[in-house]
Amino acid sequence: MLIGGIVNTEHLNKNTVERKWYVIDADGKVLGRMSTRIANLLRGKTKPTFSPHVDGGDFIIVTNAEKVVLTGKKLEKKLYFRHTQYPGGIKLTPAKEMMKKHPDRVIRRAVWGMLPKGRLGRKMIRKLKIYSGAEHPHQAQKPEPITF
Repeated sequence: MLIGGIVNTEHLNKNTVERKWYVIDADGKVLGRMSTRIANLLRGKTKPTFSPHVDGGDFIIVTNAEKVVLTGKKLEKKLYFRHTQYPGGIKLTPAKEMMKKHPDRVIRRAVWGMLPKGRLGRKMIRKLKIYSGAEHPHQAQKPEPITF
């Protein structure tokens, strides 16, 4: 908008954000590279209207989470850490075991590490839907497939 020769930049807010739905097939994709792409889409960095203080990203559906690939020896050596908040309550889970039991958590934790922490990041991670199989219940949203 031009006012008196000065160009004003229009900022996004939660009412003016246009969100799309995308579906990503994780079959054979490398975890880190895929997670980076997902984090950028969730933040809205691929849009020309990107503002770091606004949740302007899109919804992402990830299918075939159990078929994601970890490069090198990460499957054997990578450990997922959590603490029960009790003395001596450290729990370490190898990536191989985590991929068998909860492949969705592997992707979610990789993406979460790339999002901002705090209220805004928690809002963004809720737009990520991860499914172990090829089917998902979001056909009504007409998601567009993304290939990379």
